[in-house]
Amino acid sequence: MLLDARLPLSALSDVPAIARAAEEIGFDALWTSETEHDPFLPCALIAEHTRELQFGTAIAVSFARSPATLAYSAWDLAAQSGGRFIMGLGTQVKAHIERRFGLPWPDSVTGKLREQILAIRALWDCWQNGTKLNFRGVYYKLTLMSPFFNPGPIQHPNIPIYIAGVNKGLAKLAGEVCDGFQVHPFHSARYLREVILPAIQEGAGKEGRQMKDISVSVTAFTATDPEEEIFARTQLAFYASTPSYRPVMDLHGWVTTAEKLSAHAARGEWDEMPVLITDEMLNEFCLTTNEAGFVPALKDKYHGMADRLTVYNPFVPGRRVEFWKQLIH
Repeated sequence: MLLDARLPLSALSDVPAIARAAEEIGFDALWTSETEHDPFLPCALIAEHTRELQFGTAIAVSFARSPATLAYSAWDLAAQSGGRFIMGLGTQVKAHIERRFGLPWPDSVTGKLREQILAIRALWDCWQNGTKLNFRGVYYKLTLMSPFFNPGPIQHPNIPIYIAGVNKGLAKLAGEVCDGFQVHPFHSARYLREVILPAIQEGAGKEGRQMKDISVSVTAFTATDPEEEIFARTQLAFYASTPSYRPVMDLHGWVTTAEKLSAHAARGEWDEMPVLITDEMLNEFCLTTNEAGFVPALKDKYHGMADRLTVYNPFVPGRRVEFWKQLIH
């Protein structure tokens, strides 16, 4: 199992020091996210200031970008880093695509994301092998690549594409066409075991692939003190309020709570939400333990289910150094 870290929300000027510290401690990869900042810009700095550390986006919002812009960004980062970049894509939800990015929501989420992935690979094939660009789908038609806009071949062209998701459809798509699946932090071990992994396996089997062909990358909520428990409850309440994430709550029989959380979120009543996350819910969705028992408990919880594991709490150099070292070693 590979052990990765999350980049904290920080200025770009802080990224080099964070990346160097992550590599020194021994993390296998450092993941950026797309919330308050662009996810690709820190990647260039991580590539520049490390030598062996993998890095990637977890996630970049795919429906806010064209296949070409994604393909160019990934191509340059793979070239700069000697093949250490992993492109992680997520669709986001309808409200954000339409109201935050001002773009249309597709009729078929899996259909459009599948096309994006295949279109990106068509562009890469064109640049690397000189294949004529002729991608035609429902959502994208890409037929023009003149030499002036062709970056040409690179040394490490096989860039992994991971996709993130909560529900079965995207997990199945990952099994069909992706190199990895990024499990949303809003999950339980039961949901991962009973819903996500079987869906990935179903998709893989459909295309004659095996589970070993798809890396399962898990980001896990953890809490070792009361402050972290409060943080976890707050985040879990936010995620559980999202209607499209309701199957996670439904599996455990908590759909009524999810509906209440959605109602609070619609009214902007954020402070009312964490109290609805009971201790039982917290223990399903978050590993709650002390620091002494943390490492074995975390590894035991995801043994046989995760190929990569990331703690949801971001890595901050100089804080909890021994904690991170114990996790890695």
